[in-house]
Amino acid sequence: MLKGIIRGNIVSTRKQESLVGSKFMEVQLVKNGVLTDEFIIAIDSVGAGIGETVLITTGSSARLALHNTNSPADAVIVGIID
Repeated sequence: MLKGIIRGNIVSTRKQESLVGSKFMEVQLVKNGVLTDEFIIAIDSVGAGIGETVLITTGSSARLALHNTNSPADAVIVGIID
């Protein structure tokens, strides 16, 4: 799992059919408690917002967090850190 801070959302007017209705977020990664210059795009599955610190799962585990396990997702936000 990865930790990051949501910096913005990504608007996509056209996307693969299984991703329609998904909210894409731009996440700045945190490693060893330090904010990095690395960003990833992740699908939000928990209703997170800009500025929130989140947990992200990647790889094949990411698809399991979505309703459609055949979606071409590589990163999914699965938790909001209090």
